[in-house]
Amino acid sequence: VVRLETIFRQAADSLIIRNAHRINRGLMPETDTNAQDFFLFVKEDPAETAELLVDIVAKRIPLKFGLDPVDDVQVLAPMYNGLAGVTRLNGLLQEALNPPGRKVERRIGGRTFRVGDKVMQTVNNYDKSVYNGDIGRVTALDPIEQTLAVVFDGMPVVYSFLEADELIHAFAVSVHKSQGSEYPCVVMPVVVQHYMMLQRNLLYTAVTRARKLAILVGTRRAIQIAVRTNPTANRHTALDWRLKQ
Repeated sequence: VVRLETIFRQAADSLIIRNAHRINRGLMPETDTNAQDFFLFVKEDPAETAELLVDIVAKRIPLKFGLDPVDDVQVLAPMYNGLAGVTRLNGLLQEALNPPGRKVERRIGGRTFRVGDKVMQTVNNYDKSVYNGDIGRVTALDPIEQTLAVVFDGMPVVYSFLEADELIHAFAVSVHKSQGSEYPCVVMPVVVQHYMMLQRNLLYTAVTRARKLAILVGTRRAIQIAVRTNPTANRHTALDWRLKQ
């Protein structure tokens, strides 16, 4: 059996990489008052967790680390539902990071899109050369032409309002949607309310998406549930039998 045990995104002395190894072994991540790249903020109540997370993203990270709260920070949540889920966090973060004012906005399909919003493409669109998981910023909204423009990595893409269902807000996204990506900073709510999705591989995935800074916000109990829950250890397949045939 060969195990991949080295993560090359971070330096060997990084607390991110040390805790990634610990999580992978079913151990609680360590916290260190002198740490520069891994932090845990404890909050028991899910609603208070969400409020603290927004404050960390919008104010504390830019002040302490000089990172842009929209371009450099990605919030990853285990679930869409709940007081600290993707859906609610997107609403709170949109209000904090791209509040209404003089910017053009439009309500489309039950969601308010605003110039400056962070959005994600959710399906492969070969005609527009944008693909599932691509993240961009809304740069223009034209209520008369019924179009919105999004820039993905320097490439402008125009959508009709009817095509806007291909986009979701991406101030916060699910951990599942983040697989294969990496970000300068990852902030993750970890609350017992998300117990159905609290699993070791999910926590490991979230932490290892971070290149420079990983922050968990929530309860130690929820983290403990995640590191102890390892569904892949009980996976049964017929591969061994098929290889012998």
